[in-house]
Amino acid sequence: MEKIIEESKQGESLVLDQKPENKKKLFIESYGCAMNFSDSEVVASILAEGGYNTTNILEEADLVLVNTCSIRDKAEQTVRKRLEKYNAVKRTVNPKMKVGVLGCMAERLKSQFLEQEKIVDLVVGPDAYKDLPNLLREVEAGNDAINVILSKEETYGDIAPVRLMSNGITAFVSITRGCDNMCTFCVVPFTRGRERSREPQSIMDEIKNLWENGFKEITLLGQNVDSYLWYGGGLKKDFINASEMAKVTAVGFDHLLEMVAVAYPKMRIRFSTSNPQDMHESVLHVIAKYPNICKHIHLPVQSGSDRILKAMNRLHTRAEYKTLIDNIRSIIPEVEITQDMIAGFPTETEVDHNDTLSLMEHVKYNFGYMYAYSERPGTLAGRKMEDDVPETTKLRRLQEIVDLQRKHSGERTNAYIGKTVEVLIEKASKKSENDLSGRNSQSMVVVFPRENYKVGEFVNVKITSCTSGTLIGEAVGYSDMN
Repeated sequence: MEKIIEESKQGESLVLDQKPENKKKLFIESYGCAMNFSDSEVVASILAEGGYNTTNILEEADLVLVNTCSIRDKAEQTVRKRLEKYNAVKRTVNPKMKVGVLGCMAERLKSQFLEQEKIVDLVVGPDAYKDLPNLLREVEAGNDAINVILSKEETYGDIAPVRLMSNGITAFVSITRGCDNMCTFCVVPFTRGRERSREPQSIMDEIKNLWENGFKEITLLGQNVDSYLWYGGGLKKDFINASEMAKVTAVGFDHLLEMVAVAYPKMRIRFSTSNPQDMHESVLHVIAKYPNICKHIHLPVQSGSDRILKAMNRLHTRAEYKTLIDNIRSIIPEVEITQDMIAGFPTETEVDHNDTLSLMEHVKYNFGYMYAYSERPGTLAGRKMEDDVPETTKLRRLQEIVDLQRKHSGERTNAYIGKTVEVLIEKASKKSENDLSGRNSQSMVVVFPRENYKVGEFVNVKITSCTSGTLIGEAVGYSDMN
């Protein structure tokens, strides 16, 4: 496995097709979850209509935006260092440059950025990007600008995202926003608001546009995709509590997934992220039924201890999670499962930690994102629980989790040697232009000699060797997905 521990995805500066009539330049970076990267595409689309072309040269930008993550302290510190760099460039090279913060840190630290530290010109929360043109006019008039109001509706269903730095093959399609689960360690309900789902036809229209433009794979995206529920708009909690709900025809995630699979049988479908308490057996049967739905489920568990799961307000037990895993593997035998895990949550003991290790031994995940607990201000854990596990203990436990995951990753990749897998070619290999790279249905990276194959084609690859995180093989012909 090339990188198991991932605190925050590396920032990406993004460039899109230029409009000749646009005279201003936008530099935008994204950090954190896939939703942030998807949101940056929405922002670029909104600002393209407002006269901005994007650039990857920081010094020439009229407007610099950073789309931020608050999920862990390290992610916030990374963003702060970037803001220091932007302001240094603004002072020494381009004094007309305006700097703005988007996303989850914007919601959480709005007054601090604008009033106390005075390091940005505008602060825009995840649901307020349509207000960017108005906010920029405020900035041009010499005023600070802020909008972090959270919405009760899906905010961007009518906007066609600009596909930034796209390979033209894969794309994100947002289907839900916000989260209702209120895990005690998580800031998402506070920074992105309550759960609401996007109207199905707008999702299908976006996918149709992608298909017509040559895209071969989509990822249906949300903080909690399994709880997708469309019944006409508004917050999911309002529908669940409504006395009239029996009279409403609702579309759940299983229905949406099947709609997409049937409409586009030659397009691969992924989804992320799932929550164990919301994943229903009906979704598993849809995944098993359609070959174009990828056989990979990212299923964060966070801990293997019932006591810690309860303290986290994870609404499932260890036994329920294991039963779900067993059902998944029974219904979808070829599936690969990946995880999120937190080491050193408040009050965690060695017994709790060993419960996590034993759960990992039961599941044998293919891959994982593992972190040492960091207290997030505003969360219930941050307000009510003492961060009492010593840092050295957290890091030691984290390393044990990482070592075990590395072992399991090696076992699961080795099991593919001698098998033939279907691969969507996404790019040239990082190590050699003579090799191509793509992923199989299980989201494992596969590398093989280029020969005459091209990016965007589906090929069958016989696996001959592997590393802990990459399958290596030889193409044996095109697949039926072409």
